[in-house]
Amino acid sequence: MNDLVRQHTALGDSDLEWLHLLVSEWQLLSDLSFADLVLWVPTRDGTRYVSVAQMRPNTGPTSYQDDMVGHLVPRGRRPLLDAALDEGRIVREGDPEWREEVPVRVESIPVRREGRVLGVIARNTNLLTVRTPSRLELTYLQSASDLAQMIAAGSFPFPGQQVDMDASPRVGDGLIRLDADGVVQYASPNALSAYHRLGLASDLVGHHLGQVTAELAPSRGPVDEALVKLASGYAPRETEVEGNGGVIQLRTIPLRPKGTRIGSLVLLRDVTELRRRERELITKDATIREIHHRVKNNLQTVAALLRLQARRMDSVGGREALNEAVRRVGSIAIVHETLSQNLDERVEFDEIADRVIAMVAEISPGKVDCRRIGRFGILDAEVATPLSMVLTEVLQNALEHAFPAGERGSVEVSAVRGPQRPDSRLLITVQDDGSGLPEGFDAQTAGNLGLQIVRTLVEGELGGGFDMLPVPEPGRGTRVVLDIPVRSQK
Repeated sequence: MNDLVRQHTALGDSDLEWLHLLVSEWQLLSDLSFADLVLWVPTRDGTRYVSVAQMRPNTGPTSYQDDMVGHLVPRGRRPLLDAALDEGRIVREGDPEWREEVPVRVESIPVRREGRVLGVIARNTNLLTVRTPSRLELTYLQSASDLAQMIAAGSFPFPGQQVDMDASPRVGDGLIRLDADGVVQYASPNALSAYHRLGLASDLVGHHLGQVTAELAPSRGPVDEALVKLASGYAPRETEVEGNGGVIQLRTIPLRPKGTRIGSLVLLRDVTELRRRERELITKDATIREIHHRVKNNLQTVAALLRLQARRMDSVGGREALNEAVRRVGSIAIVHETLSQNLDERVEFDEIADRVIAMVAEISPGKVDCRRIGRFGILDAEVATPLSMVLTEVLQNALEHAFPAGERGSVEVSAVRGPQRPDSRLLITVQDDGSGLPEGFDAQTAGNLGLQIVRTLVEGELGGGFDMLPVPEPGRGTRVVLDIPVRSQK
């Protein structure tokens, strides 16, 4: 709609925003009218109309089999559009049109904002299935007529009340019509069933909806007064009411077709099962986070025990082996700590990488600068856990073997993902400027335990590739390359 309005019309941004507000609400008008709606806006030179939006009803057959958005028609071809635009009134005159052997009643509703008519809504009703209307259908049509008059007067939609139609109740979910005092004139069967779910044992017609709703809700005090006011339909509002184990969602729409409130529409939906499932998911998420928290605590306990054991060992080799095990356990604990703070099984790995780098850097006998460039992004837990161990082993290997005797140096961890390569893969490079690889070294056959762990995790568990190469320039240092498939978002 933005492109069509800006390309063909002279409407400004504030007018376009009003049209967006209208389109966010007009499913309601379409369903109440049992009719298709097409929004026509005059072109910049005033010689044609362009259709910028279209809506089909959920309550009846469509009048248009084709999409009308983007069509241009010259002024004069559709007299009802001209009359509604020029005179600023709803135009219903004329005989039904025949479209593919289907009679269609056409009406035109001017769209007014701050005294100006921005465009015209063509309301097209398929008359092929017309029959004697029921009380429900009569209530729908009367409510649609009231809303159409409010659109023509510029009092609907309500400024600042843009509605998410996917989340809000719809006409078919349940509808109640109130008079000016908030007394129920009509309640659809679905609406009555929703109130029975709250514990209502009688009919709604003839009762004050606000008072009935407040009696069914368990709260007391000032909240009751606010609920009475809201459910009486004095202002456009949305809320949820819970009672007797049931939950209903309410949306109130004051009706002011001639400037004075004559009553209200209340749309409602029984969301009891939806809220129950949401609570179950919240409970499940909380349980998973608690499990990750306990795993992290247990791993930290294991690390502490290994650290105590290492201090009691006389063998230097045994003490170093236990310290390496402490760091491996610690890298896994970092992942579980991060997962315990998330709502899903995915983590922002950049934070984990920074903590692993800081943890491993503490063991460096010399002053080695460790830094990260690039972004790892968001990773699944099943990728993050082995990758944290891999990163720990590679960094530990670099700091222990590249800088003997406390030499100074630097280690750079680079992550490339996204625009530079397919987002389904992650390229990690760990490069140091240390002493380099020994003569004849082969990373694929080296018996070092750390490198065995890296090969097993990268190639076996992560399904990626691993290589360890000398840095060609300036002829000193080592480069470790990890190419890992990932599936999560950036």
